[in-house]
Amino acid sequence: MIEIFVKGGPIMWPLLITSFVAVMVVVERLIFIVREKSRRDRDLVGKVLSAVERPDIPGAIQASQNSNDFVVRTLGYALQHREESLSHALLRAANLELKRFNRGLGSLDTIITLAPLLGLLGTVTGMIHAFGLLGESELGAPTAITGGIAEALIATGFGLAIAILALIPFNYLNSRLEEARHEIEDAASHLELLLMRRGKTECAFKKEIS
Repeated sequence: MIEIFVKGGPIMWPLLITSFVAVMVVVERLIFIVREKSRRDRDLVGKVLSAVERPDIPGAIQASQNSNDFVVRTLGYALQHREESLSHALLRAANLELKRFNRGLGSLDTIITLAPLLGLLGTVTGMIHAFGLLGESELGAPTAITGGIAEALIATGFGLAIAILALIPFNYLNSRLEEARHEIEDAASHLELLLMRRGKTECAFKKEIS
């Protein structure tokens, strides 16, 4: 393996760095996804929404305090700032939570694009090295020329392998991001409907007693 790496030429070093970065990002993100999934508490989401429906806003806020569930935290933040603007509070809380899910995806996206380009650069430098030997005395030494071609192919293959292997977890992490977005949107829509219904009920009650 080391021999193949050396034959790949100097461009293999930046490719090696990109592969290490990709591995670290993927491992950290997978640990994050597992941790967030273990912290999900759908029963608590139901309790918060039920408290709002009763209505018991203080109880809903208290239930959301110190929760590790990102959906519950979003609802709790929105309820605490509902008097200013419920929609803006929901949007801000959702963006803060989704930013945590989106962390590292930009780096993976860059690596998926960069690795094949580095491999292509290795191809160019390898072919330049190989054809440069044609004008020298090395013409009678075919192994020297094929060494340059091998350098080109190894770098290209390594770059493509990094991009392909990074693409799979990148798509998986993107799907988890979209799943989290849908869960927040669903709970936020439910909360807005409950508060809207409560507001209409209070208006009707005020008209009856006036």
